[in-house]
Amino acid sequence: MSTNTSGTFPLPQDLENDRIKLVPYIPSFHSEVFAELSKKYPETYKYIPWGHSEVQAAFDSETFLREHKWLLFAILDKTRPPSDHLVGSDGALAGTIAFIDCDPRNLSAELGAVLIFPPFQRTHVASNAVGLMLQYALNRPSEGGLGLRRVVWLANRLNEGSIRLAKRFRFQQEGVLRWHMYLEGGPAGNGKLLREEDPKPGCPGRDTALFSLCWDDWEGGGAKENSATVMLRIN
Repeated sequence: MSTNTSGTFPLPQDLENDRIKLVPYIPSFHSEVFAELSKKYPETYKYIPWGHSEVQAAFDSETFLREHKWLLFAILDKTRPPSDHLVGSDGALAGTIAFIDCDPRNLSAELGAVLIFPPFQRTHVASNAVGLMLQYALNRPSEGGLGLRRVVWLANRLNEGSIRLAKRFRFQQEGVLRWHMYLEGGPAGNGKLLREEDPKPGCPGRDTALFSLCWDDWEGGGAKENSATVMLRIN
């Protein structure tokens, strides 16, 4: 089975603890189940600028992942059995998570594509996935990490769950990007109302809350200790 080599940071074979495992997202292996879950739970995409068909196309495109410098992982919940189409995997497909816009020159990346399907929301999945990714990003190389200086988190300003999760890991809010994106269809309650004659009717606007977690926050502000509860193992 080939691995995702689309990004510009070293990609571990997997990151895991006793409850979840993050493995490189492999379209030929994960996409069928991911597509089924996306169609079954369209509310997963409520606050993001893409619909599930666009996300599926992006995740299936090595060209997209490479050009946008993504390191994309599938999240496996080890506490639940794998789906029929994922026989041999270490758990049920719970969602995805990624390093986006990897920038090795400035030692930074965005933590994004955090898509958790409803049966796995409000469980251990999201916090463990984020904790594992942050440890890999911000721990020193001697600790098995990349030693990055900065990790960015962007959230729809109305997405209270995403903002709450960022704050739990001590991300610091730097500001709000007003009318930053448009949302592909969906009710206006997911974003901002439009004026008459807007060129994108039916696509609400999105204010984006901008957060960051930097190495000095990580080592000096308690974030590393919070994340340590997820017990990282890098293979």
